[in-house]
Amino acid sequence: MDAPLISTEALAAQMTKPDLRIIDASWWLDGRDARVDFERERLPSAVFFDLDAVSNRDSPYPHMLPSPAAFAEAMGAMGVSERDDIVVYDAQGLFSAARVWWTLRTMGAERVRVLDGGLPKWKAEGRRLEGGVAEAPVPAQFEAQFDADAVADFDQVGAALAEGLQVVDARGA
Repeated sequence: MDAPLISTEALAAQMTKPDLRIIDASWWLDGRDARVDFERERLPSAVFFDLDAVSNRDSPYPHMLPSPAAFAEAMGAMGVSERDDIVVYDAQGLFSAARVWWTLRTMGAERVRVLDGGLPKWKAEGRRLEGGVAEAPVPAQFEAQFDADAVADFDQVGAALAEGLQVVDARGA
């Protein structure tokens, strides 16, 4: 597995790699539309990952993992394959990008990294940005390989608690 983070300097040096896919995974806890921000400014060639849409819509809980088939369809529509070199970032620096990194890893992508410092650091360094409506990506084939060991359901969490294991809830307040 690659290191989970990539520096802005390292990403800038790799921007012309043909298998590089950049994903803006911005999501706002206060309900703002992150796609509006994406269209205002984003890293060059980035695609937008809608955390609300790419989730299990049948669950009563927000942002639950979609089925592998639904995830594969969404990623393919974004032009992303599990074989690509994927970099995920967000507009906060490090918030929702980590969730999308984990989701990609859980669904079988192996070369996934989070941009250290995200969009704020990229901008602060004066690096190139794009804006406007993004071009539609060339569709790709994403073959999801779900890693069940990366996920715990309610019963498993309850059993872990009963055994005295500590569980950390990392959701936003």
